[in-house]
Amino acid sequence: MFNFLRAGKEAKGPQSIYDQLGGEPAVRAMAERFYDVMESDPRAKDLLAIHPQPMTAIRQKFFEFLSGWFGGPQLFEEKYGHPRLRARHMPFTIDVKLRDQWLLCMYQVLDEQVHDELLKMQLRQRFTQLAHHMINSN
Repeated sequence: MFNFLRAGKEAKGPQSIYDQLGGEPAVRAMAERFYDVMESDPRAKDLLAIHPQPMTAIRQKFFEFLSGWFGGPQLFEEKYGHPRLRARHMPFTIDVKLRDQWLLCMYQVLDEQVHDELLKMQLRQRFTQLAHHMINSN
C-alpha cells in the first residue's frame, strides 16, 4: 500500500463546501447578505412580507442551517433537531413566485460572494433543487 502523506500531514478527503467558502465568517456573511438583499430588492417584496420582523433570529437560524448544510458544524441540528425544511415551511404558502424571489436573492449572494465558478454553479444547482422542493402551492 502506498503512503501519500507529505511533510507529516495527514491525507484528507475532499474539502467541504463550508471550508471551500471560507468557514464561519463566509457562511455567516452569505446568510446576512441574503436577508439584506431580500429587504432591499423590491422584486422580493412578497418573500419579505412572509418573514417576521425583525429578522435577527431568522438570520441566525439561516446561518446555522447553512453551516451544517455546507458540511460545517451542525449548529441548527444541535439546537432544533433535523431541519425538516419542507415541514417547517408548511405554514407558509410557497408557490413558484416565492421560490423565484428566494432564488433571486440567493443567486445575487452567490454572484457577489462566491468567486470559484465551479463552486458557484454547484451551489446554484443545490439551492435551486432546495427551493423547488419547498413549493407547497400552485
